[in-house]
Amino acid sequence: MLDFPGGDIQITDEAAIITCQKPLSTVSSALVGGGFFCTQTIINYHVPRHYNNTEPAGELRDYAQAQAIGEPFVGLMTAVPMRFTKTLTLRRNTLTVTSIITAGLHIAEASGLTVPTFITPGTINIIVLVDANLVASAMVNAIMTVTEAKTAVLVEHGVRTEEGYLATGTMTDAVVVGCTGSGDPLPYAGPATEVGACIGACVRQCMQKALLYWRNGDTCDARD
Repeated sequence: MLDFPGGDIQITDEAAIITCQKPLSTVSSALVGGGFFCTQTIINYHVPRHYNNTEPAGELRDYAQAQAIGEPFVGLMTAVPMRFTKTLTLRRNTLTVTSIITAGLHIAEASGLTVPTFITPGTINIIVLVDANLVASAMVNAIMTVTEAKTAVLVEHGVRTEEGYLATGTMTDAVVVGCTGSGDPLPYAGPATEVGACIGACVRQCMQKALLYWRNGDTCDARD
């Protein structure tokens, strides 16, 4: 179960599949269903660390079809084991925000400093569900808020690139923000707003847990 109105999550070794009873308006950098989209299904699909398929979107679609998941769906890929998936929900007044994160740091980078190299899928994938009505510009604003929170946690943990720079992310990070459309339209989702503050806090706390799992692996308490 996912602690989000009408939401559910199924986690196997192959993927984490998030479904919502109500269609979600999404904005994302996803491999499948990226940009502005509408869907009830989001897939975070596991691939080997040295994954090298030249048609990753096709593989994702084949997997979805095998699971009887039709399009439209939003699809991401990661080499992080699905057992490291972390979820967290925060509520403030009428707002509910849920984060689903897998974090891998094999290819940490510092934006603007790290030289692009061959990309492998050890990545930070962040999915944020918001039970609210974000207008299009607010959804873009939410992507910024999510990214700021992610980077803040990496800096606080002292994560560095191979060159020694403080990491701002990895070379293949992806973000999905989805909202239900419930309530009055919200024009902003930055840290100065209630919804933005809730998104930032939710991502920050969930990132802390995801990094703990990445670093400590199966030694972590499964109840955490």
